[in-house]
Amino acid sequence: MAIKAPKGTKDVLPSESYKWQYIESKWAEICAEYGFREMRSPTFEATELFNRGVGDTTDIVQKEMYTFNDLGGRSITLKPEGTSPAVRAFIENNQYAETQPTKYYYNAACFRYEKPQAGRLREFHQFGIENFGTSSMLADAEVIALANDFLGRMGIEDIELHISSVGCRKCRPAYRERLQDFLRPHYDCLCDTCKSRFDKNPMRILDCKSKEDKALVKDAPMMLDSLCDECREDFETLKKHLDAMGITYVVDPAIVRGLDYYTKTAFEFITTKIGAQGTVCGGGRYDHLIEEVGGPDMPGVGFGLGKERLLMLMEASGQDFGGETKPQLFISWIGDNAREYSVKLLYDLRRAGVRAEMDTKERNLKGQMKYANKLGAAYTVVIGDDEVESGELTLKNMENSEQTKVRREDLIDVI
Repeated sequence: MAIKAPKGTKDVLPSESYKWQYIESKWAEICAEYGFREMRSPTFEATELFNRGVGDTTDIVQKEMYTFNDLGGRSITLKPEGTSPAVRAFIENNQYAETQPTKYYYNAACFRYEKPQAGRLREFHQFGIENFGTSSMLADAEVIALANDFLGRMGIEDIELHISSVGCRKCRPAYRERLQDFLRPHYDCLCDTCKSRFDKNPMRILDCKSKEDKALVKDAPMMLDSLCDECREDFETLKKHLDAMGITYVVDPAIVRGLDYYTKTAFEFITTKIGAQGTVCGGGRYDHLIEEVGGPDMPGVGFGLGKERLLMLMEASGQDFGGETKPQLFISWIGDNAREYSVKLLYDLRRAGVRAEMDTKERNLKGQMKYANKLGAAYTVVIGDDEVESGELTLKNMENSEQTKVRREDLIDVI
């Protein structure tokens, strides 16, 4: 029996990989424009990082992490999200001692044991940005603006920005009591997971995927109605910044991000084009995560954007991704002398930056030309003994069949 890729993973073949390269290059471009610099963290981290950072009441930690003991007996987890590793790197490399803010972007593979479906895999890929060291709502607005700008450049139009505030350490305790008072009469009807969250983090119950629990919390009190003065003022300031930039948004009190570290700003970019999994990008502020992971008391804000979901949306919108890269020139040859001449020419062309190909299966001339057509080469040359002797080549335009005589020494400039 042939070995297959693990469930929830997907091969990206050359017929698709150019699309990934396109969005990755555009992502790097816009991050540079906004002043974010790339960081790369390991594929796996100490399990404790995610227990402390993501939160032990989240679905990720309770149900979805790929965790194992290595040969040294250490508990290791494949990273399920990008923010906690970025925070760990920020602390471990003493970046907090530098002039703030620190602005990172990353392009990472993440892993969660979930039921595979459209736009959701067990190995998935994320773009992300993090801004550490400032509590100003200017940073929140900048992060949202980058996401909005990037999605616009990718041709995503049928999408909506939802924003809210999930409060802070000052106003959350009182809200938690209100929410628990509301939920207590329905406690026995909650699913087992929500029962386990009732004391530790009842806000997570609002994000339960169970239809029954969703119905129970439909009329629950919302955090947005219980904000302290500081959180309320910050939320109003954020809205002013977004208004100033002309970024439209919907205030959505029901937003509950899936990670425990969020404070104040929470936002999502939502679409209905890819079915139930409509959140393409989500993020917010996390003012205590750096401290909780073992660093100084410093705030942060950022987001993650799923690459698979972005690609699905772009394909649904008919984006061309810049087109697949094809050879500029294909070299065909007849005879042993012409073959060696072609090998040298091919090498020189490639060293000069020309995308050139020849047939390494050594087919006959007809077979070589069929192969050139399949590759989509823009031009071809056929080299035989006469061309080797004269140094004059016939360059054929494969689109319109026009032929041009070119000296070998001029070929690179012409191509």
